[in-house]
Amino acid sequence: MKQERAVRTRQALIHAAAEAFERNGYVQSKLADISSSAGVSAGALHFHFANKAAVAATVEATAAVSLRRAAQKAQRPGMNALQRLTTITYALAELIRTDVVVRAGFRLSRDTPHGSGLDLIREWEICVQQLLAEAGRERLLAHGVAQQEMTDVIVGATTGFEALGRRQPKWLQPGTLHRFWRLLLPRLTTAEALAALRADSVPGIGSREGGGRADSGTAAPPPSVTLAR
Repeated sequence: MKQERAVRTRQALIHAAAEAFERNGYVQSKLADISSSAGVSAGALHFHFANKAAVAATVEATAAVSLRRAAQKAQRPGMNALQRLTTITYALAELIRTDVVVRAGFRLSRDTPHGSGLDLIREWEICVQQLLAEAGRERLLAHGVAQQEMTDVIVGATTGFEALGRRQPKWLQPGTLHRFWRLLLPRLTTAEALAALRADSVPGIGSREGGGRADSGTAAPPPSVTLAR
């Protein structure tokens, strides 16, 4: 019972801390407010966390685990690299939209030099780089596509949606991503690959009728980057 209570207390503190960091940022958040919001004493907070940096590092780590799991779950057998990339963006946007710990983790990773060692945006950048490299090997990219430039566009846009979504949740709605991919994919991929993209990967783009899939019929292994494991 004591162990279960300790787990519940720790989870309550992580959630309360995430709400504080997401709302106020790292510097303005106070441990006293976090413990009060979690319904525990300051002593209970310090039993679990040595200081505010430790709380923030735990929020980031918890967010990272959730993001990695969501990225892995979004990928299904038979998907080619572009299908995996687009599907992951929808999964991560939904998680960011609905999970305050994930939102706080992203904000901490972007804004706070507290030395947790995590860099969620860099993980996402590497994930996009590797998936575009796979798409190139699968001959899915349009002629002349510069992979690093395209990586910069995708990472810049999607992390921008995350930042904007903290004030206006519409930026993290599927419709925003749909419009983004509808504009970008014709420049990114070949006409054949675009026609064969599964509709559930990019809603409204491509068709399941008569096009089959733009893959080899076997599941590619996920990239080695953490977010896509």
